[in-house]
Amino acid sequence: QAQLVESGGGLVQAGGSLRLSCAFSGGTFSSYATGWFRQAPGKERDFVAAIRWSGGRTYYADSAKGRFTISGDNAKTTVTLQMNNLKPEDTAVYYCADKKDPIPSWRASEFDYWGQGTQVTVSS
Repeated sequence: QAQLVESGGGLVQAGGSLRLSCAFSGGTFSSYATGWFRQAPGKERDFVAAIRWSGGRTYYADSAKGRFTISGDNAKTTVTLQMNNLKPEDTAVYYCADKKDPIPSWRASEFDYWGQGTQVTVSS
């Protein structure tokens, strides 16, 4: 079974940057797409960004466009989320997730495997 391990979270001031990484433990990503979600306390888990492995097309939530960049390595072992110009409202636990179903739809329920999450806190 796939195991996803996130790293790179932390505390940063507003306007700063963080780089999150998601490593596929025990092999390579062989799915349709890998994505990032986030969940703030008391709120639902929201889509942030995804990368489709075939062709490398990327998808972003409106809140992430222009500030976040998702990328995957050629070996298909790591997915990275570069987050710039962070805002206090970006504070959340960020999760990496993997999707097998080859449909470009990004609801959390459609993803098959999840990491344990990494905390991102942006201070004002």
